[in-house]
Amino acid sequence: MDVAAIIADMGADSASVSLLIRRPAVDAFLAFSTGKITQFWLSRTSGPLSAGARVEWEFMVPGVKSGVTVTVFDPPRRLCWEWSDGHHVVLTFDPHGRDATRVAVTETGFRGDRAAAEIATTVEGYAIVLCDLKTLLETGQSANLVRDKAALIAASLST
Repeated sequence: MDVAAIIADMGADSASVSLLIRRPAVDAFLAFSTGKITQFWLSRTSGPLSAGARVEWEFMVPGVKSGVTVTVFDPPRRLCWEWSDGHHVVLTFDPHGRDATRVAVTETGFRGDRAAAEIATTVEGYAIVLCDLKTLLETGQSANLVRDKAALIAASLST
């Protein structure tokens, strides 16, 4: 059984991923809320995230962009936004021991016949984003995981 079928059987309408990053919560929070986000996830952002901010994000897949409206800005513990399609994202940054953080992301709002497939794709995407963030924060360099996945997506769209 594929992942989408398992998710459909569970009746899930959200995608969740978490990862331990060996850096303080403030470092992970700032990576998402500042221009640093272009070092591991986006190709461009129209501005930093703050309480009530509305920004435009351009992703590494050419032509893919979305509006983001910040709904919760609670440094360094919680960051929430709404995508332009109405989906909601909750990022939490929970301290784990000394100088480590459990970063968790949950996206809700999946509906309809394609919900299970969209959830599976979203889980994969956030897992790649968090792994690239971990590498960036722990080593100082992105592993280009998001960039490489974006290249594969772009190639599949052009065929």
